[in-house]
Amino acid sequence: MQAHDEAVKAVSAQVRRFFERKQPYRIYHGSTNSTRPSQRRLDNTVNTSSLDRVLSVDVAEKTALVEPNVPMDALVAATLKSGLVPLVVMEFPGITVGGGFSGTSGESSSFRHGPFENTINWIEIVLPNGHVTKASRTTGDKTDLFWGAASAFGTIGVVTLLQVQLREAKQYVQLTYSLRDTVAGVNAKIREETTVVEQVDYVDAIMFSKDSTVVCSGRLTDNLPEGATPRRLTRSRDPWFYIHVRRLQKRLRSSPSAEVTEFIPLVDYLFRYDRGGFWVGSYAFRYFITPFNRITRFMLDPFMHTRTMYRALHQSGLANNYLVQDVGIPHDKVTEFIDWLDEAFHIYPLWLCPLRIARDTPGANHGLHSDFAALDPTSEAGGIMNFGIWGPGSFDRREFVAQNRLLEQKVQELGGKKWLYAHAYYTEDEFWAQYDRKSYDAVRAKYGADWMPSVYDKVKVDIDAEERKLRQWGPWLLALFWSIWPLKGLYGVMMTILGGDYLLRTSNQVQHAQQALKEHQA
Repeated sequence: MQAHDEAVKAVSAQVRRFFERKQPYRIYHGSTNSTRPSQRRLDNTVNTSSLDRVLSVDVAEKTALVEPNVPMDALVAATLKSGLVPLVVMEFPGITVGGGFSGTSGESSSFRHGPFENTINWIEIVLPNGHVTKASRTTGDKTDLFWGAASAFGTIGVVTLLQVQLREAKQYVQLTYSLRDTVAGVNAKIREETTVVEQVDYVDAIMFSKDSTVVCSGRLTDNLPEGATPRRLTRSRDPWFYIHVRRLQKRLRSSPSAEVTEFIPLVDYLFRYDRGGFWVGSYAFRYFITPFNRITRFMLDPFMHTRTMYRALHQSGLANNYLVQDVGIPHDKVTEFIDWLDEAFHIYPLWLCPLRIARDTPGANHGLHSDFAALDPTSEAGGIMNFGIWGPGSFDRREFVAQNRLLEQKVQELGGKKWLYAHAYYTEDEFWAQYDRKSYDAVRAKYGADWMPSVYDKVKVDIDAEERKLRQWGPWLLALFWSIWPLKGLYGVMMTILGGDYLLRTSNQVQHAQQALKEHQA
């Protein structure tokens, strides 16, 4: 704790200096899993990259005291040593605890536990004036600050410590795959699985087409049946998870009422989508006109992990040409949304993940998502279906913006929510029509953050500024240069290697986490 306290003092001092000048700042975490471009400069940055330790694991209380820049693989490695695992583990190893809290992250256990912030007991946070305080999720101790900071992307303060809830870990996830050929059938199957009390631990689905979806239902277990071989997914010679499921889909088609069950080591299951970044890594093969097969995936595996892929995405600028959006749709609107999505974009696969968004704790009616506190957690309205929509968009910038705005408008029309880790193209009025500005602003004013940029300022894409810049002669020529294929992609790969995120996979923290996870698997 002494090292932690010293690091927090340094952060507090940095924040206080910006406060005295009323100079807005950005937070540098050391890495990112956002698809939004960074606007970090040396003169506008609070550096929190040293806050990357798991300070303690309390076996009796089933909690872990964790600094915000601890990535998921390091957190899981630390908790597994005590036979425990977080309630919600984001599917990419590099997503951090602080990022999950500040950015609305959910995974296949979120149908039961809610988004990641719902599994945090309390936070330590540096307020915009440099004062350090704590805020609780459930008690009367600054619950408004806790829920205000959740999903606020650092616009209310700098989170420096979190207490994470844990549960007993098991060796395997018993994963059962079933095929559904209608949207109604998918909805019914997911609803059936998520309402089975205390039997199913994980549920998600991959929609390969409008009439073919594989639902994946997982149960934690220590029992491996005699003669069964665990299904591995994290080694370079293992299949990407979605490719493995696609093969099973063909097998299930021959007997639609059948199910396939496998036993996957816990860590392999939790990070099953890391290799290939779900399936978006396949677009890199298409971009570089590279064969997409078992041999090329094996050879290029070091580049196909999400830590590396995100850096390449940022450096290349190709995020401006690919739809990377997660949206939540009310269950009774899922069929309508899929029909519209199929006609408007026809992007497959899609990721479907049920999320329980209702907040059933006192004082949770604060912040951007204050409306979640009014939902009945026992009803269908207390949850939504998350859609991961990831695929190629137009390479014409204006058309690409129009595609994203069309998606945002449809989600808004259906009463859904868009998660803000990705690009946001809303006008300010459109944005605040979806999120509770009154509650969010009230928390910011109470804790002295109202002089800072808002969450809208942070996540919006400023199209007007882009166009003004491109009207200048130099930037216009530069844009023309980068439009030549495959310069963007090659630059992204080169900078990924030279910039260090490729090498980050052998850094001390990542190496330690990977070694611990390998020991657990062994």
